Amino acid sequence: MKVTVPSIPGRGDLRELVRTNDMVLVSAIGALLDGANIHHLVLDQNMSVIEGSLGILPRRILVHEDDNHEARRILTEAGLSHELRADD
Repeated sequence: MKVTVPSIPGRGDLRELVRTNDMVLVSAIGALLDGANIHHLVLDQNMSVIEGSLGILPRRILVHEDDNHEARRILTEAGLSHELRADD
């Protein structure tokens, strides 16, 4: 899924890598991407206010389009390819 974020001038589009309500997975993916110096954004992590901290609403992990293929390679090598969203 391609997401245009106008608040990041010159960086273009973001790509959704993973959508999950597993906070351990979100943390693990964040650590993998941080280790590879790939900047990422976790959306919807503060939705617990609305959902009552039940963890029902999934969090989305996005990377810049330029880093999309490398991020997918890293997650695939880590055995997480089944968690990846379709790459449009």
